[in-house]
Amino acid sequence: MQRFVLDSSVILKWLDQKNEERVRESEVLLKELVVNKIEVRVPELAKYEIGNTLLLKKQLTFDQVWEVFNFLYGLPIKFISETKELASLTYKFGQEWKMTYYDAAFVALAKLTGATLVTDNPKHQAQVKGVKVIALENYK
Repeated sequence: MQRFVLDSSVILKWLDQKNEERVRESEVLLKELVVNKIEVRVPELAKYEIGNTLLLKKQLTFDQVWEVFNFLYGLPIKFISETKELASLTYKFGQEWKMTYYDAAFVALAKLTGATLVTDNPKHQAQVKGVKVIALENYK
């Protein structure tokens, strides 16, 4: 089974498609996840990034977000808590490649788990050597 780390930009497209591009590509990943064709791991911090985006940018009502959270937390996504090893690698990648700690966390998790990172914003993350990064627009 293929292993992926998906960044928040990909997962958000499953939750609220308004003003989103590349929804079709993200839905391919969702379908593969639901039928257990792929395994998805995500840093725990993605929950907070997603929640923040839903609150401040998408401005969903409480009832809408309740449905979104029920859907999200019902998916077979493995949310990974930060460890000392993951934090160290995240910091190293952030420093070395001049990216935010948030972005570096997804790259570091992909590196540590031997997974491929799929992102809708590969600008900084794709620079990291030794980690396979796929832009969402190029996913199948």
